[in-house]
Amino acid sequence: MTPRLSRYGGAERFGWDLAEALAGSGYGVDFICARQEVRPPAGVRPVVVGRPGPGRAIKNLWFAWAAERVRRSGAYDLSIGLGRTLRQDILRVGGGPMRVFWRLSALAWPSGPARAWKTLRRALCPANWVIGLLEARQMRSGQVMVAVSHLVRDWMVLAHPHLDPERIMVVYNRPDPGRFAPPDPARREALRQDLGLLPGQTLIGVAGTNFALKGVATLIRALALLPEGFRLHVAGGRNPGRYLDLARDLGLAERVRFMGRVEDMASFYQALDLFVLPTFYDACSNAVLEALSCGLRVVSTRTNGSSFFLPGRWVLDDPGDFRALADIIERTSAEPAPGPFAWPGGAACGLEPYLDLVQGLLEKKGA
Repeated sequence: MTPRLSRYGGAERFGWDLAEALAGSGYGVDFICARQEVRPPAGVRPVVVGRPGPGRAIKNLWFAWAAERVRRSGAYDLSIGLGRTLRQDILRVGGGPMRVFWRLSALAWPSGPARAWKTLRRALCPANWVIGLLEARQMRSGQVMVAVSHLVRDWMVLAHPHLDPERIMVVYNRPDPGRFAPPDPARREALRQDLGLLPGQTLIGVAGTNFALKGVATLIRALALLPEGFRLHVAGGRNPGRYLDLARDLGLAERVRFMGRVEDMASFYQALDLFVLPTFYDACSNAVLEALSCGLRVVSTRTNGSSFFLPGRWVLDDPGDFRALADIIERTSAEPAPGPFAWPGGAACGLEPYLDLVQGLLEKKGA
């Protein structure tokens, strides 16, 4: 159960992949969603409940109620919630608690009127009241909980102290190794030539849709302190206007390029020297994991669950500190490329833990 049947977006892509894996393992799978944007995996039946009504508050309430109605009437052996739903056997928490998100993400806006106005708008937004109520209900529903990172698990316990961290599973997303892998030298050189890069230039990449939250302004300001040979390519986003203005104001118009929506993200990573995500808040950035899988040096922040996999010298403490970020980038760019990423043996990842969990719960139920 999740609002969108889609393959665009981290949570949406995970839902599609999990449904495909379950169907491929022989289970009958219904995908309860508000909107279907792509064809479902083979063997998966979409159940589209819609999301009518003006405003996000009503849409969120409608989907929670409608999904629960389908779940009850469907006589399912097992249900998996990937969004704000009322009841489920397995709840995957793909983002941290709302109060933690508010506290950390507010820092992405300048202190003073801009931040105060953002905080006030959030506090007055009816949709946020609804999300808060649904979150509180989920945290007390007694289902099996799976967090997408250790950081999300810690945030959950911080916001809801009654939760036992030992009873919350942690399963990281794992990029497809068939798509995300280090390129051979000839391919990498061809990709860089297609981008118009000159020999000796250092290409930094960042990806995301919410440029403020992802710290793109911090990264542009850091670029201004780096040597002329450093370039920045930005994938994703919808309205780069004020960030283009910032780059021009800092004399970086020729060194910053906004790529828009990038369909082939593997090629985007494979042309880079570094991937840098100075995010103010990220439950577990898939982009960081994909970049690591492509053999890149990666810099991110302590408020990103994916930083679990980065050495401390690649981690920025303050997402707004562009001087410290410039220093980390310059030092990291001088290091040898790490090569293929070796996934730590003690970190559960991918879809297999979910398949094992489903099988175990069904056996326990006698289903």
